[in-house]
Amino acid sequence: MDLPEPIRRRLGDFSRTVFVDQTFSKLTPEDHVKFLNQNREVVSSLPLQMSLFFNLWFFPLWWISEVVMLQLKYPALPDYYKFILITVLILMTLIEGIRLYLGYAGNLQEKVPELAGFWLLSLLLQFPLTLFLLFNEAILIQPLERGVHIILALFILAEALSGFVALRAMVRNTESRFHLRQFNGIQELGA
Repeated sequence: MDLPEPIRRRLGDFSRTVFVDQTFSKLTPEDHVKFLNQNREVVSSLPLQMSLFFNLWFFPLWWISEVVMLQLKYPALPDYYKFILITVLILMTLIEGIRLYLGYAGNLQEKVPELAGFWLLSLLLQFPLTLFLLFNEAILIQPLERGVHIILALFILAEALSGFVALRAMVRNTESRFHLRQFNGIQELGA
């Protein structure tokens, strides 16, 4: 299942704007050919893939511990925190499933829009929600919760950093291949 085309285009445009090094885009066509000949390897990130793999196995443990702790402290919470915590748990579960899928698809299949979506979900939604659960003392944080939230925050942070590096490498590779195809098309027209 791929992302819809308008979303793929917007995420692709965003990632090219953010992750393309300006000096790299000013290389001559000959330099692009040299770059492509040297870089025929897979651009997927092993550190990102390892983080995603371990996060995939850790998330059910996080979810079970979060549900158990919520059930234990539920009677002691104010009504508005009951609603907030249930909403955050549902949101984080949905976001984490989508985020891990996009991370796997973007990294293993070297799809820039999916990896950009993964990166944005990590930084803009999942990391702030995890920090809320980790540092808001009004929700009666239990020791088990603190431990699993710290581990999840470290996973998300590691994935965001390695995802940034992987996304930048994929965008550079895609851009250089595009320029090479464009340069080859110009040569064919001139011949």
